Amino acid sequence: MNWAFDITLKNRKLLESIMENHTLEQLNKVPEGFNNNIIWNIAHTIVTQQLLVYKLSGLPSVLSDEMIEAYRKGTKTERDLTQAEVDEIKGLLFSTIEKTKEDYNNKLFRSYNEYTVSTKSTLTNVEEAIDFNTFHEGIHLGYILALKKSI
Repeated sequence: MNWAFDITLKNRKLLESIMENHTLEQLNKVPEGFNNNIIWNIAHTIVTQQLLVYKLSGLPSVLSDEMIEAYRKGTKTERDLTQAEVDEIKGLLFSTIEKTKEDYNNKLFRSYNEYTVSTKSTLTNVEEAIDFNTFHEGIHLGYILALKKSI
């Protein structure tokens, strides 16, 4: 699993760099033809990782219910975020993955509720969820790169 965690952390470094190199206005902009903005996509990756790995394992997420409801699958950008909200999201980029790695190494994930993802693959254990999460984050990195070109 170290490889999957390493890839996820590398992706999160790219997301952090994007956050640091764009203004609040740019992070919040929803270009014509898009449903979401850069910051929504970044928050969505954090929320999805917590849902796929923790919630489906029957464990609590470190995220607030409000954050989960705002960025889960099927949501879209509803409003501009404040700098404080962006800073909170930035702070969660690495802490959530480091906590997952620690919890995984401490064998906290004992059960898993099967879940079929949008690609029609069924996740049956936490290892598959962690692996799929790297794929999911890659999709959203691509989306973010397209958004960057449109702002």
